[in-house]
Amino acid sequence: MDRRRPSRSRSLRRLLGNEPTFRRLFLATLGSGAGTWLALVALQVDVFERTHSSGWIAALLIADLLPTFAIGLLVGPLIDRLSRRGLMIGADLARFAAFAALPFTTSATQIVALAGIVGVATGVFRPALYAAIPNAVNDADLSAANSFLQTVDNATWALGSLAGGALAAWAGVHAAYWVNAVTFLLSAALLAGIPRRLLQASAAASRGHWQDLKDGFGLTVRSPALLTVLIAWNVAMIAPAAVNVAEPSLAFRTFSSGRFGLGLLMGCAGLGLAVGAYLAGSWIEQRGLSNVYGVSLALLALGIGGAAASPNVWVAAACVVVSGCGNGAAVVCNALFVQRGAPDELRGRAFAVLMSSNVATLMVGMVIAGRLTDSVGARWIWAAAAVAAGLAALVGYALARRVAAPAPAQPEPEPLPVTAHTAEPY
Repeated sequence: MDRRRPSRSRSLRRLLGNEPTFRRLFLATLGSGAGTWLALVALQVDVFERTHSSGWIAALLIADLLPTFAIGLLVGPLIDRLSRRGLMIGADLARFAAFAALPFTTSATQIVALAGIVGVATGVFRPALYAAIPNAVNDADLSAANSFLQTVDNATWALGSLAGGALAAWAGVHAAYWVNAVTFLLSAALLAGIPRRLLQASAAASRGHWQDLKDGFGLTVRSPALLTVLIAWNVAMIAPAAVNVAEPSLAFRTFSSGRFGLGLLMGCAGLGLAVGAYLAGSWIEQRGLSNVYGVSLALLALGIGGAAASPNVWVAAACVVVSGCGNGAAVVCNALFVQRGAPDELRGRAFAVLMSSNVATLMVGMVIAGRLTDSVGARWIWAAAAVAAGLAALVGYALARRVAAPAPAQPEPEPLPVTAHTAEPY
């Protein structure tokens, strides 16, 4: 047995057993993530069946994303100046209220408006969460912690999407909305048990709101690590923009697979994301961050291109697993770039600025895909997405090679067992 590199399952057990803060973040992500992806299928089914329009699907997705863009531009510094725990709990409660209201909507416009409220909350929650992770674990465990959080989030995408498609077909979309509302209450309760100081070294001092914003933007373009994410991931965002908008049309029209087909494609994407995120930590340790980043984006391109050329939904679903695997590994790389490239007092706004920039590209891509999908067909939209992902792979690899690698951590000796049987901390 190689004592220098613990297995992934053993690293997870150590983090869950010895890091109570990480354990609560992990369980909160597991609970709310499962409900969120289950409800996302229901939202898309609800809107598509009311309107039969890919343009409305684009509007729904943009409503969920637009607030993240605005938050990064206008209020990103608040994520560093206010309590990260308080922001995350407030975001969970806002999302609970929105999903509890969705069963009472009577039009697609009302659904999109509530999706906008969810987007505001998510736009606050995600940068606060990722800014807090380096405070919750040791630096030596940071890669593994990111990998495991992304894995559980993406695994819930896979299972939640499959369950969402089945639940929407069997019990209707309202059941999915209620389940998701409850998961946000559970997430808020878990986060409330974490002391505020364990998620944030200290509240950042303000030099004035606009100067604080300027500091965040300045760090993003000065740091090679952050600049890599800014450029490469913006190029890559064109791919998921096109894929997400055209996915219902691909399932319903191209493959004639209906609700189950949509859930299958989304679920397989989540499965691939989970596998890629789970393996990313060990890949980075073995192959280096720049190599993993370039290969991950290349897998994203190959999988989307294969799905575009597939003869049926089953072959497309297998290709989507490949693209999801690349996507999941790339997201772990992005988080590490930012967490190690930004100090704690600027980390929240760095995440907010980058998410804002990425979301801006995502929304532009969705608008274009929403206008073109019904006229040129979902296959061609997915083919264009594959080309964009391939370009991102070349750009990402070139930029990532300029980022200095952190000094390797010294191996920790394994403790000798005090008895013949060691209890698992799980």
